[in-house]
Amino acid sequence: MGARAAPDARHPVAAKSRTRRVHSPVPMPERGKHRLHRWRVWLLAALLGWAGLVGALELTAEEAAGRRLYREGVGAGETPVEARLGPAGTSLPASAVPCAGCHGRDGRGRPEGGIRPPEITWRHLTSARSAYDEASLARALGEGIDPAGERLDPAMPRFVMSWRDLANLGAYLKRLEEDRDPGLHEARLRLGTLLPSAGPLAAAGRTVGALLQAALDEFNRAGGVHGRQLELVIADPGPDRASAEAALAGLVEGGDVFALLAPLAPALAERYGELLAPGGMPLVGPLPGPGGEASRLVFAPLPGPGEQLSALAEFAAGESAPGETPALIVYPPEAARQAEALATRLRARGWQRLGLLGYGAPAPSGAKPLAADLQALFFLGSGEALVALGTALDGAGLAPRLYASAQQVAGAALRLPPAFSGRLFLAYPLLPADVTPAGAQALETLRRRAGLDEHQPALQIGAYSAALLLAEGLKRAGRDASRERLVSELENLHALQTGVTPPLGFGPGRRVGAAGRTSSAWTWRRGASSPPGAMSRRPRERPAILPGLGAAGRRRVGFSPKLGNRAF
Repeated sequence: MGARAAPDARHPVAAKSRTRRVHSPVPMPERGKHRLHRWRVWLLAALLGWAGLVGALELTAEEAAGRRLYREGVGAGETPVEARLGPAGTSLPASAVPCAGCHGRDGRGRPEGGIRPPEITWRHLTSARSAYDEASLARALGEGIDPAGERLDPAMPRFVMSWRDLANLGAYLKRLEEDRDPGLHEARLRLGTLLPSAGPLAAAGRTVGALLQAALDEFNRAGGVHGRQLELVIADPGPDRASAEAALAGLVEGGDVFALLAPLAPALAERYGELLAPGGMPLVGPLPGPGGEASRLVFAPLPGPGEQLSALAEFAAGESAPGETPALIVYPPEAARQAEALATRLRARGWQRLGLLGYGAPAPSGAKPLAADLQALFFLGSGEALVALGTALDGAGLAPRLYASAQQVAGAALRLPPAFSGRLFLAYPLLPADVTPAGAQALETLRRRAGLDEHQPALQIGAYSAALLLAEGLKRAGRDASRERLVSELENLHALQTGVTPPLGFGPGRRVGAAGRTSSAWTWRRGASSPPGAMSRRPRERPAILPGLGAAGRRRVGFSPKLGNRAF
């Protein structure tokens, strides 16, 4: 087919030209009635605001089968589609190298490993100098030869498939450009998040939700992104991993959301990449949990608890004699892999007397046996669990040095028993110098509009920076955005100035925006605190705000001479 394909009769624009037949006295053919009925449904959906009907692409059975073949490499017949790679024709199932894996779900191609696959939307294929038609497409897929007789890039597999599968794939490629990702509508773009409404993280969920909504409202007042208003869809992850997975599945499969923004579901921290991969849904935001395997879909503005604890491990090694110090890693079930990774890092630094202790919800049990000579404890989990653990240790007459991520334990650490004064060490992913006056003012404006105070500053900065990062990615993705294009634009983002974080940047294999920055550590003392930042080795006093206390906590405090900044 050398020319452009004719407009599809199923498209609303094509259907509109036929609505004048309504008053014709000549009986309408059944096919025309069907087209008119579909146009009426489309118009009714638009008038009633049924975005789900308008946004969803209706595919024929053949086109739907072609989409599955394009995205998953699975054909419609019993015989699997086969892919042959390289000069030797090494055979693999097509499911191992589906079209979307290289060309993207939107067909526009995404660079990977020095290779840039071309765009393969039907409009692009049929408008090139040597345009494709059905026959030349079949030859390209089966023999690796383009319409001009040239061989395609050796990285392009050759496929062995039935004529039925080939026809299905061609039918879908003609509709590929119309197949928009969920949540992307003409005048609005829906973003999802997971925020708990009950339990120990309920207050944090309310804080994050209020700040995200205030940030999106601010974007919308400025005109939205490419004329689209941003909407926030909140799902409650519930009390455990099963409920959190169900809530996420509801957003991915039926929530009509384009991307995930700053979710607060620690139980999923190790599984986001796996759970989001089938739909290709990007996630932008800080991960409150320890984090799992890196995923190309997950973009974190700042280092998470895992990186922060690694920095503390490095710091602790310089403060103690690791080979002689009894130490323990305490963790919840969802952080088991992170605990093992931390143990490996500690042992590599000479910590030989090291144990691991898992605990169940909601907090560590005081009945668990602890070594009487325990001197250092690395903690993974929530602030409430840390307070419960500290109380249990205090009851047993133990007061080891505690190491934790401020992002996880936040202001709850201030409720520890007095015995831990000067023995709690927290890591922050930020330095005070990273926050500019303009950034601080912008965040303060959002706080006022959201009805928030200065409690939980790490959560607020994490949520705000995630909203700024996602908005920038959407702007760069353009009006004709897709999930794949958003991932590509974020991956190629460098030195984004948010005003509340270090400059953020990503790249292939890099999914932490401020990776490589220094961590700020501080120690807590009863009635005094050393805030995040560069600390002199000479004790001195200056006004400070205790994390989690707000302006009421402003007082004269003593700086610890022991702490400094540690590189990740």
